[in-house]
Amino acid sequence: MLSLFKYYLVGCLLLILGSCVEPYRPDVIQAPNNYLVVDGFINSNGRTNIRLSRTLNLDGANIPPGEANAQVLIEEEGGPQFRLVQGNNGNYTSQPLQLNPIRRYRLRIRTADNQEYASDFVENKITPPIDSISWKAESDGLQIYANTHDAAQKTHYYRWKFDETWEFTTPFYSVREYKNNQITDRMINVNRCWRGSNSTTILINSTAKLSQDVVSEFPIIKIPSNSVKIKYKYSILVKQYAQTKEAYEYAETLKKNTENIGTLFDPLPTQLTGNIKCLSDPAEPVIGFVSVASEEVKRIFIKRGQLPIFWGTLDEYSYCALDSVELKDVAATFASGLVLPVNDILNEMGSTIGYTASSAECVDCRVRGTIVRPDFWE
Repeated sequence: MLSLFKYYLVGCLLLILGSCVEPYRPDVIQAPNNYLVVDGFINSNGRTNIRLSRTLNLDGANIPPGEANAQVLIEEEGGPQFRLVQGNNGNYTSQPLQLNPIRRYRLRIRTADNQEYASDFVENKITPPIDSISWKAESDGLQIYANTHDAAQKTHYYRWKFDETWEFTTPFYSVREYKNNQITDRMINVNRCWRGSNSTTILINSTAKLSQDVVSEFPIIKIPSNSVKIKYKYSILVKQYAQTKEAYEYAETLKKNTENIGTLFDPLPTQLTGNIKCLSDPAEPVIGFVSVASEEVKRIFIKRGQLPIFWGTLDEYSYCALDSVELKDVAATFASGLVLPVNDILNEMGSTIGYTASSAECVDCRVRGTIVRPDFWE
């Protein structure tokens, strides 16, 4: 009995302690921070794209709100200004520019509440061409590399971004559509589409400690062997930029703070110090680093037939199935657009007695991509 009584007391104590636990919510999570974030660089041989947004609290929304109605300018030191035009969600874009390679430039911003910001004037870095984009079919996937060099030994700090595009199809080829309250022939093929994505990781490399300014097989991205991206044909456009040492160090710190945290052995987050300041209030923090560089690009295509035949592709439409719809149920089934007709169901006399159908995402590839063939597609 004494032993059972001890267990009873321990159980009661645990229940009491558990009921006293309160969630810890430090002030930093709920602090009303609303600092300007400047994302982008000045492209000296093309269009400059800058996105302005605001910082969020840790318990806030997932997507930073875009900063609207700002005036954004590229300024040449002692020279002209070039205005960026506002787009959607805080994006601002310039006309194609050819900036003077021996002059320095900066970004100047005036927000809708008349706060002024400016980056430091920085040199215009000339980016060496990309020598090649190579790839290897490894045991677990497709590894893509960038290769470059600077014979003048002036670059040393590199950054890359990329755009991916791939072709895909839906499992069902639809020859019918519900339009104007009736079933008609489908005039547009919605079975084959293209989809794309952009790089989200920070890709940087330095040759400063090497005897030659050469980058050989820098890993850009690895695509799993069963990825739907390589089911038919895949294309990647790699973009390369020369960096100043300061821009490289900023990107390196940002990479450590955002990508290499979460385990005991990862580096601790450190404070980011960019080159943008608030001219109206020098004490106000601003997030971002604006560099100036020319852009070099190279695109490659990889076809399925170039890859190992034993690689299998995941079926992203494994849940799709065909159903039957009787004529009397056509309007009720197809009016919402959530279910689409595929083909006729015929009787022995060849007359239509209904239609096969499936969900819109299993029939119309536009749910996940676009039927517009990219101009660059081969």
